[in-house]
Parts: sequence; C-alpha cells; structure tokens
Amino acid sequence: MRAFADLLDSLIYTRGRNAKLKLIGDYLRATPDPDRGWAVAALTGDLDLPAVKPATIRAMVEARVDPVLFAMSRDFVGDTAETVALIWPEPDAAHAAALPGDDLTLAAVVDRLASLSKSDTPAVLSRLLDRLEADERFALLKLATGALRVGVSARLAKTALAETFGVDVDAVEEVWHGLAPPYAPLFDWVEGRGAQPTAADVPTFRSFMLAHPLEDGSVDLADYAAEWKWDGIRVQLVHVAGETRLYSRAGDDITASFPEVAAAFRTPGVLDGELLVKGEAQGTGRDDATASFNALQQRLGRKQVSARMLADYPAFVRLYDILFDGAEDLRALTWTERRARLEAFMPRLPAEHFDLSSVIEAKDFDELAEIRAGTRDASIEGVMLKRRDSAYIAGRRAGLWYKWKRDPLTADCVMMYAQRGNGRRSSWYSDYTFGCWSAEGELLPVGKAYQGITDQEIAELDRFVRNHTVKRFGPVREVEKTLVLEIAFDSIHASKRHKSGVAMRFPRIHRIRADKPAAEADTLPALLKLVT
Repeated sequence: MRAFADLLDSLIYTRGRNAKLKLIGDYLRATPDPDRGWAVAALTGDLDLPAVKPATIRAMVEARVDPVLFAMSRDFVGDTAETVALIWPEPDAAHAAALPGDDLTLAAVVDRLASLSKSDTPAVLSRLLDRLEADERFALLKLATGALRVGVSARLAKTALAETFGVDVDAVEEVWHGLAPPYAPLFDWVEGRGAQPTAADVPTFRSFMLAHPLEDGSVDLADYAAEWKWDGIRVQLVHVAGETRLYSRAGDDITASFPEVAAAFRTPGVLDGELLVKGEAQGTGRDDATASFNALQQRLGRKQVSARMLADYPAFVRLYDILFDGAEDLRALTWTERRARLEAFMPRLPAEHFDLSSVIEAKDFDELAEIRAGTRDASIEGVMLKRRDSAYIAGRRAGLWYKWKRDPLTADCVMMYAQRGNGRRSSWYSDYTFGCWSAEGELLPVGKAYQGITDQEIAELDRFVRNHTVKRFGPVREVEKTLVLEIAFDSIHASKRHKSGVAMRFPRIHRIRADKPAAEADTLPALLKLVT
C-alpha cells in the first residue's frame, strides 16, 4: 500500500497533465504485477468493492472516535476519507504487537475487500486501518469507496500506460473492455512478453471521435456538413456474436439502464448516436419528437428499469455515424462515405428505437448562423460541423469536427448556501446553491454550481461565505441573502422533484454581481418563461 499511497498523494498535489502522466508511468514501471493492475483499475474506475459503503465507514469510525468530534472534523476537512485517515486512533501497544508486521500489498488488500460480506466489513476494514499509516489509510479508503478524485480521468490513466510502454493509446482502448483487472495479458503485451489481446467476439468499446469548440470564426460548408447537436448523451451501440452493449462517452456500460434499446439492436455492427427520450413533436420540421434532457435524466444510472419507467420515458437513439458494418471496419472511410453506409444500414433497424440525425441544409455559413440563432429547442444543444473528408479518428483532432453550441441563457440569482469542494478545493467553500424570488417574495433554490469562475473569484466567494454565515447544517453553510451571482445555463426545464418547480441544465457561475442588490435578482415567474 505504501507505493500506491505515495502515488495518490503526489497526484493530488500535481496539476499539470504531463506531470501526472510521468507520476503514473514511474509507478507502473516500478510496481510488480498484480499491484499495478489493480492500481490502474482504481484510476480508471473499473475497481468495484461493493461491500464497502460510506455509511459503513462512518459507523466504523464513530465506534472508535467521539461522533461529535468526527462530525466537526469532517466539516473542517471537507472529505470523509481524509478525515477518517487523520482521526483514526493508533492501536495501543498490546494491539499493535499482535498485528502482522509484513507490508500490505495492494493486491492483498483488494483480494480481502472483494471477498467480504457486509457484516464482516467493519471488523476487517478496522484491522486494515490499524496496520497502516495516515496516508495509507487515506489511500485504502479512497480505493474501497471508488472515489479517488485525484484529477485523473480513465483516458489519462490509459494514456499514461500507453506512453510508458510505447504503444498507441487507441490500441489499448480497442481491447480494454475485453479485459478484466488486474490486466495481466495487457501488461504482457506492452512489455513484449505476449501477443496483443484481441477483442474478437466481445462487444468492446471504441473511443469516440470528439469535436473542438468553434470559437469566433466560420467554416466553408462546401467542406463541412452541419448536423444538430442533440441534447441527450452520446452513446455507442455494439452488437457482436449475439450480444449487444451500450456505452457512454466515458466507456461506461449503460446497457442495463436502457434494455429496450439494446434488445432492438440485433444487427452486427458498431454505431454512434445520441440517446434521447421520446416526446411530443415541437412542430419545427426537424427530428423533433424528442423530450428534454430532464426526461432522459430520470433513467440515467438505474441498474433496473421498471415497466412504468419504460412507458413514461421511452428511449431511442438518433444516429450520427457508423464505425463497423458487421465485421467490416469503416472508420478509415470519409464522413461522406460513412454517411452513405449509415443510410444504407438504417432499414435493418426498427424505427421505434432508431432514427437518423438529419443534415442541416444551408447555402452558406451565414444562413446556418441564422438557423442556429433561431433555435432554442428543448432537445437541441447546438450545431455540429463535420469535415466531409474526415475519417473517424478517436479523440479531438484539430480542423476535423467542431461543436457550435447555442448561446447560454443567464439569470441573476442570490447565493443561499455554500459547501466545501473536493480535492484541491477542499479547503474552500466552492460549491454554491443559489435561488430566485417566488411571486410571494420567498427565495427558493433553483440550482447549484461549482464551476465557471477562477480561483481568484472562488477565494473572493470563500471570504464572503466565512464572513456572512448565519447557520450551519453539517458541512453546509447558510449565508446572508445579499450576494447576487449571474448564472449561465444551457436550458431550463419544469421539474416535479424541485421545490422551485424548475431544473437548470449545466448551470455555471458567469460572474459575481456585487453591483446588484439581492432584491433585484430574477424571479421564478421570469425563469418559467424560459422553460422548454
């Protein structure tokens, strides 16, 4: 555990991408199998230890430490794993003498935690914590709960592995979902001891082709095709050897959340599209029978979907691209050629669950800009511009695809509550709940945001929170209702789950309105006029 704890500690305090890649690479070179395989699984989010729950950890530490002291410490530190690691009492001399003296390996810890029942977890986890130092306890708890939060994405971890051993990261992605931790065949391949693993007859994930934001500028529509950027989630459908899987953009298997879509895709191939929920047509002449993202959100993350959920929120996929037609790899073809193959593929799919995203017809970029400006549809996020001669290349490649998102909406809201952030922001109050005035003059929360502003602005807001706190609720502080924040958001929807009756899509702080009195902030009736 010592090497893994040192790795996490270094990653937390390292901000640069290249520096993080080097840290992970150095660890992978120096660490033997299977420890490094389990570390990669933890960094990529592929390690699942279901017996260890946050509630179990809280109950376990409260049996050793005064609960009030723990609650106060958790509020001050801002992270449960770090709090437990620091506050966990050292074993007395007799207890310490009875503990094994050998160093705990990462593989031994994973093997032990993976085989636990819920009833055995507190006792076993306590014994492990007794054997470790504070930073190792922190690493153990992060590993056990699966929430590392060290600024490393799954893609970055795979990139580090690929660069360390001199292989292509896309080749790693190609076989990733056909492997299981601790990835012995993968390390045999990258170190030259074995052949490259194959994904044959396994419905594996391929990395998506992504787009750069279109900054101030334009493109020639003779070279680029324009499509609507639909406001759902990007998915990849894979059918191989009689098995179908749906993957999110991050490579997560979401098949169980959308079983009707998986059941409907029975033709061998790999497709790229947008997962949406059916709604009533908006009457604009486009692919409009689509509900808002808020409707899709009701189904995201569910391991089991009830018949009522299937009926109330029927899902379908609006297709963008085709990667494989049967066993034939089409990714090297141009967008124009792939589009023709996708159109030819469509008759093999049931229309109830699949349709084709249409190409926007515009004679030039100025006309396209007018079409985009006139669109604020519940299910449209903007426009995609795809170079007609572009192959399907994983990742973001300059000049090939662009996303031109619609201009955000804004509202002036009053800060109501604040909470500490995580990771390097754990010492700052950087997560803010904000509200608008109801028709009766009551301030109701309409959203929460923790992004969109600089560290300097966070420091300014942190000072405001500390100097204007009126109440505390565990880690949450209620503040004086005097500061106005201008909030940018992509769309706003009616919501039965929120007291205000609305839910914002991608809220972020646009600027601090120190110049505006709280009484002049926006009202809920004004927000309701923006509901799509």
